[in-house]
Amino acid sequence: MKLEKITFCPDGDEPVDFFVLEQTRVNGVNYILVTDFEEGDGEALILKDMSKDEDKESVYAIVDDDTELKAVAGIFEDLLDDVTFVSEGE
Repeated sequence: MKLEKITFCPDGDEPVDFFVLEQTRVNGVNYILVTDFEEGDGEALILKDMSKDEDKESVYAIVDDDTELKAVAGIFEDLLDDVTFVSEGE
């Protein structure tokens, strides 16, 4: 399966490419699950769409609230049979 590649341009930093594994919408908010490698095990992040309707480009932020992160990670685990999230401390 060919994954969609997106490029993020953090303020003042070099552009970073990620591959989109899945997306979902929870309580009217869009989330995407991205990884740094197209194949194999890689670092994964859950990003929350912070864009407003009038924005020309999407604005995403890393989900760092523990409660929100666990809830959305659980949804992505259900959507993707072969994905399991492990916290950095585990």
